[in-house]
Amino acid sequence: MKKTKIKRSEIISGDMLPEYDFTGKKGVRGKYYQAYRQGHTVRVLKDNGTARVQYFTLAEGAVMLEPDVREYFPDFEAVNTALRTLITIVPSKPPKTKSNGKPRRARAKA
Repeated sequence: MKKTKIKRSEIISGDMLPEYDFTGKKGVRGKYYQAYRQGHTVRVLKDNGTARVQYFTLAEGAVMLEPDVREYFPDFEAVNTALRTLITIVPSKPPKTKSNGKPRRARAKA
């Protein structure tokens, strides 16, 4: 296979190389979404033929926002501000429950 030399200006222009022809191909949005949330493995092949395997998961305390929620919260500061506001209106103790697990209703006085 003969290699052709590609000019640096062609690469910088942002055009894809000819060997990356995706004509007629259709991607599937979110195909690996659930698997990524669970964690993923990356295998890096080195020049000497060995491979290094790394396993990635979300960092402790990290939360992945759904796309529709992300529209409203562009960064961590916005998320933290909203959650702190919500915390102030949530009661500190959960309501007492009956044995069936349903919250008690207030009884009308007779």
